[in-house]
Amino acid sequence: MTVINAIWLLVVNIVAWLVLHFSISALCFKIPLRFFLKDLAFFRIAKWEEHGEIWNRLFLVKKWKKHLIDGSAIAKKSYNKSHLHGTKREDLLIFAAETKRAEMTHWLLILPAPLFFLWNPVWAGCINIVYALLANLPFILTQRYNRGRIENILDLSNRGN
Repeated sequence: MTVINAIWLLVVNIVAWLVLHFSISALCFKIPLRFFLKDLAFFRIAKWEEHGEIWNRLFLVKKWKKHLIDGSAIAKKSYNKSHLHGTKREDLLIFAAETKRAEMTHWLLILPAPLFFLWNPVWAGCINIVYALLANLPFILTQRYNRGRIENILDLSNRGN
């Protein structure tokens, strides 16, 4: 592979990822909040996740999550998950729902990675798979960590009523 071909391949891959990132994010942003307010099995925090604490224990999420870019920095109308917008029950429910939206977005951003094998040599396709995982798993772990903690607070407040 010549240097020109490698540069061209890099540019094609970067443009493809940018189109995928913006398209998938825009589509997920259009899904009504009420969809994420539902108790869907896919988003449920499992008992073994210990209200999200397992992610902090295994990956120290609490230490590095503040360095991740929140989607609202790019899409100004989206929900900023870098901080709570209040402590009322409704505020916590909305925050938890928005973590589901973000989690789903990042799972969907991983799915197209195998398509990169269509125009890349195997080694470059593998690099794109690694990129998809490294670029999205930290966000998924952060959303599950945050939602586990929020849902625990909501559960505790339900028991207190």
